Amino acid sequence: MLTVDYDLLGIGPGTTVIDVGCGAGRHSFEAYRHGADVIAFDQNAAELADVDTMLQALGRAGEAPKSAKAQVVVGDALALPYPDGTFDCVIASEVLEHIPDDEAAIAELVRVLRPGGTLAVTVPRWLPERICWLLSDSYHANEGGHVRIYRAGELRTKVEARDVRFTHSHHAHGLHSPYWWLKCAVGVDNNEHPAVKAYHRLLVWDMMSKPVLTRAAEAALNPVVGKSVALYFEKPVVDAPRP
Repeated sequence: MLTVDYDLLGIGPGTTVIDVGCGAGRHSFEAYRHGADVIAFDQNAAELADVDTMLQALGRAGEAPKSAKAQVVVGDALALPYPDGTFDCVIASEVLEHIPDDEAAIAELVRVLRPGGTLAVTVPRWLPERICWLLSDSYHANEGGHVRIYRAGELRTKVEARDVRFTHSHHAHGLHSPYWWLKCAVGVDNNEHPAVKAYHRLLVWDMMSKPVLTRAAEAALNPVVGKSVALYFEKPVVDAPRP
């Protein structure tokens, strides 16, 4: 289940990509399949071990070009261990809402992006997220949970303050908002509730089969209640001063 639109990133063979806060690795896997040289970066070493296993499996199965490279790195998003301008593409999907000092994290994302490169940032959308917070404290008030709710304009302003140019935005996962509202209403950890189980089966079926009906329904729902908002930016190329 991808939140980032890869058609907007220009990722291909030889592209250098860092997926910051990669979690279970979904965006790292897709970048690898596109032939990029990928770093899956996260602070959770145990989860990264699973990501590494999957990346190796993709390589053995021939699902990524032989020229592509992938590795996992444990670290802190507030102190990325790379020089300025290292990557052609930086992805931070559903990460910033977890970080108290989000402006410091944004500064790091932009710092390691090369001039001319693309930054993709996604966060939970304000309205669906606000409903989740109203329905359940346990949805967000836990260690490592969500510390803020963004309005898209607020996030755009914070990123643009780092001298990058906004290029595009869209919403994603319209079918997932009602699922999370349902979970929040019956108990976030109550995965055995009949309605939750039924909705989860629907989402799995949708992701595996991609039927026309649910794809059309999500496309219609995304602008209204899409669970996530994705913003894209480009780092300007600064001309060298003339002698």
